[in-house]
Amino acid sequence: MRAVSEFGNEVRRLLAERGMSLHQAVKVTHYDVSYLSKVVNGHKPGSRDLAEVLDRALGADGALAAMAPDKPSRIAAGDDETDAWELARLAEASDVGAATLERIEQAVDDLAVAYHGTPPAELLSRVRLHLGYVTRLLDVRKTLAEHRRLLVAGGWLSLLAATCAIDLNDWDAASARLRTAAQLASETGHAEMAAWCLETRAWQVLTVGDYPAAAELARDAQRVAPHGSSAHIQATAQEGRAYARLGDAGRAVAYTALSRVEALVAPLSMPDRAEHHYRYDPAKSEAYTATTLSWLGDPAGERVARSVLARLESSASGPPRPRRAASARIDLSLALLGTGKPDEAGDVAIQAITSGRLVPSNYWRAQEVVEAVEAARPGEAAALREAYREFCVVGGRAVRPEITGPGAE
Repeated sequence: MRAVSEFGNEVRRLLAERGMSLHQAVKVTHYDVSYLSKVVNGHKPGSRDLAEVLDRALGADGALAAMAPDKPSRIAAGDDETDAWELARLAEASDVGAATLERIEQAVDDLAVAYHGTPPAELLSRVRLHLGYVTRLLDVRKTLAEHRRLLVAGGWLSLLAATCAIDLNDWDAASARLRTAAQLASETGHAEMAAWCLETRAWQVLTVGDYPAAAELARDAQRVAPHGSSAHIQATAQEGRAYARLGDAGRAVAYTALSRVEALVAPLSMPDRAEHHYRYDPAKSEAYTATTLSWLGDPAGERVARSVLARLESSASGPPRPRRAASARIDLSLALLGTGKPDEAGDVAIQAITSGRLVPSNYWRAQEVVEAVEAARPGEAAALREAYREFCVVGGRAVRPEITGPGAE
């Protein structure tokens, strides 16, 4: 534990030297505050990934990375879980075995459910641990059926890791993870996973402003996806959002996409574990409709966005979803601007920005609201701009990194 304590002491010293609080460190690293607190106080080891992020944030020139262990830290008992799997696997007659595969597949579902409530950097560390375990099992003796199930699990984990990387604006890592997931989907003939890879790529290029490429990728995903599947519905909704950003040229297609989503969702019932990132539930379509209408400047967007936010914050509709609620507030702010209510739009936007729940891939959406409120109320938007600078600007960098070329890797 001495190394753990020394690492935490050095982080604490650097924070004090830079005049940075723990909460400010959370904003620039996107790690959970309770985890960072345990690291700083020597109760948990700092991972290599965290050390590298802190090196950049604190200008430590690699000193923290040199102190960190080679292996990622054990976050949320992830290593304990895979260690338990390994013991159970060794007790089985097979080198892999049905029970081990079922535990891995259950973990994949658990991580997909955790996505909407877990800081992306923290979830990414957990996903990496499970990916490492799956990779090790690919080298042991197994049947062809067991091998395919491992590849499918690895594909979903790679896709989830790519989504976390997009949320963190780590474009190179996201593209690499997406290529791996797409390759595994191809090798296993998993059409649903292949479609999700294309849909996720569509969201990535949409976040950097390449709306035609996003629309094309969303259409490709629909062609690949089994009709009526979660990926098919999500890709249809994503196409509508992309066309909503194209101005008058895209309006008709965006509304058509909304109608198609409504028809696809109508026969659906609420799925088991509705928070699962790769299972579409009827409530998600309302949130996508709110975003699309707000981008279209449709006055109906305000009503839909208010309904989405009320549902997300109601205990009657399930557990709280603070991350989705923050995104819904950005939608509502933009819709309020479209209906001539800049004062309320500013108040709602501040709530979203200061919640700490917006991920970096959504900072550009907050920036659009800030700029629109400033244009409408130039003398009254100082607090909103200051909140944006404090929570959404990291090291003075632009919030929309460039991706070279349409849908480029």
